[in-house]
Parts: sequence; C-alpha cells; structure tokens
Amino acid sequence: MRKIKIGVVGAGLIGQVEHIPNLLRLPKYFDLMGVVDASPTMRAELESRGLASFARYQQLLDADIDAILIAAPDPYHAEITVAALKRGKHVFCEKPLCFSVEEAKEVAAARDAASKVVQVGYMKRFDPSYEMLLSLLPKDPKGLRQISVECHDPDSWPFNQHQGDFVKAGDVPPDLIAESAALREKQVQRATGRILTGGEMWGFTNSYCSSLIHDINAVHGMLDVMRIGTGKVVGAAFYANGEGGHGCVRLTGCQGIWQMSHLFVPKIADYQERISLYFDDAIFELTFPSPYLNHFPTRLTVAQSKGNVWRRTEYRASYEEAFVRELIGFWSSVVEENPVRNTVEAATRDLKLAVDLAAVALRDQNAA
Repeated sequence: MRKIKIGVVGAGLIGQVEHIPNLLRLPKYFDLMGVVDASPTMRAELESRGLASFARYQQLLDADIDAILIAAPDPYHAEITVAALKRGKHVFCEKPLCFSVEEAKEVAAARDAASKVVQVGYMKRFDPSYEMLLSLLPKDPKGLRQISVECHDPDSWPFNQHQGDFVKAGDVPPDLIAESAALREKQVQRATGRILTGGEMWGFTNSYCSSLIHDINAVHGMLDVMRIGTGKVVGAAFYANGEGGHGCVRLTGCQGIWQMSHLFVPKIADYQERISLYFDDAIFELTFPSPYLNHFPTRLTVAQSKGNVWRRTEYRASYEEAFVRELIGFWSSVVEENPVRNTVEAATRDLKLAVDLAAVALRDQNAA
C-alpha cells in the first residue's frame, strides 16, 4: 500500500482537533511530514510532540511531500491551493474553497493544468448516516414539499475544553492578522460586487460561507440523487448582527422549497443541526452533533404513517468518523485514482448559491 507524504497548513481548532490527530491515526495511508502555523507558540508545541514545523507554507512546499492539507484561515485557501498545484502537489482544502465563483474557477483551471487531485473538506458527504439517507430517498421526488436546515451553534467553546492537549495560541504576528483581514475584504468584494462591513461581512463569510456552506453542499447531494434542481432565491437575510443567516430557495422538479438558517447562540452550551426533508408521505431527518465531537453518530430518522398509526424508525449506520473517512477518500483518489467525492465543481455550485443568497439579503437590507 503506497502512503502519501502529506503536510498540513494550519494548526488551529480544526487542525488540532481533527486533521492532525486523524492523519497520525492513519499510518497505513499517510506520513505526516510537517505542519505550518504562524504562531511561534504553536510551532514549539508541535515540535515538542515530535512534528516538524514551519512558519510559512512555502517552506512546506519545498519539503518532500506529495500532498498538502489546508486548514489555514479562509482567505488563504485558494492562494495556497493554487501554489501547491503549481508545485505538483495534491490538495485537500478545508471549506470554503474560496469566497467567489470566479476564484473557484481559477482553482479548477490550476487543478486541470497540474492534473492533480483537489478535494474540498465537506466531511458530511462521508458521514455514514448521510450515505444511508441517500440510499433511502424516494426515487420519485414529486412528493417533496420542503427541505429545512436549522442550526443553532455556540461556536466551539463547549466542545474543545475537554481536549486536554488543545493549544489556543495568541501570538500570531499582527501584520499577518491585518493581511488576512485585507485579503478577506478584497475577496468578498470580488464575490459580492461591493464592500461589506460589520454584520454584512460576518453574515456572508461566517454564517453563509463557513457554516451553512456545509449544509448547502449536503442538500445539493440529496437533490442530485432525486434529480431536483434549485431555482430562484425567494428570500434571504443576515440578522443578529451577522451572527444569523437565513435563506429560502424554490426547488425545480417538485413543488417544494428549501429553507435554511444558521444562528450563533454564544451563551448556550449546546449545538443542534438538522436537515429535514418533508414528503407528502414521509419525513426524513438528519441530526448532526457538533463537528468538534468524535464518536457521536449522526442520527437518521424516518417518520411515516399507515392510517392513524404513526411510526418513526431510527437508523444507526456506523460509528465510523466522517473526518477520518474523508481522509481515506482523499488517499483513494490520489493513490487508486478513484473519483473525487467533493470536487471543486461542487464547491463552486455551493459558493454560487451563497453569493446569490447574499445578493438578496443585501438588497432587501438596503431597501428596509
């Protein structure tokens, strides 16, 4: 079995809690050659654990690696992806791939020129319960009435305190923080056609592109199975000073709509995320745990009635971890040349919807 020599860019929350430990748990598939982080404290911590560390991603690209996993701040995702492809490296990039459709197309062109694998980190597509739901969805979608996505989220604080070796470094150089903010502003202006400030910026980059983008991708996968498309955005809003994002989309190929909302509730130590599909004769529902918790399986339920008798069936497909399975999927695409499950094209479609939602949210906000 050929192993992939891989490096990681970014040892923040998702890097420390998921990607770095998971790569180390998969020694048959990966050799972790080093980790990039801008924090001197984090680099010292990595080296104390026996890992090579680098201050800049260019240093990692100079090392003997086959692939790179990008868990850096969002404004750097596309830049690092393109740079890695030009150096002949395969890329696993955390979501969002970028903020604009145009930049996503540039990533696709770089991938094609390099003939390398690019996989986007939508772990829900590798969730065993999600895969089971796809197998249970009706072949005839005409009875679909509504898809509902609802998430309330305290962010990560209740779910990382028990991680005994988690390091929250506070010494990232100020010039890099300022550079990241400037890049984000430029990229978001390119995506939306205007400068966003305050709640607008947070609503687009976080509620839409960092949080709801996971659910947008997951629902797109369900729609593909049922051969249903998305039509006009009929409503969207940023609210709670950008800590809430809402959208509503008309579906084609059925009589249904798709509504979605994500809300940060910062003082509630609980996370709930549900995707519900309402048909005229059944309700399918996925309930996800916090992404920072392992060994908490996603719950899949199907509710149906026969006459006056109502029943709900709960499925437990597996205790396998979606974050681990997506890494094995990446290995399989690189080594065995199997199809990429989370493609640049899929991420481009997701970003287009996020941008379309933002256009309506900004328009209606200005008209209010």
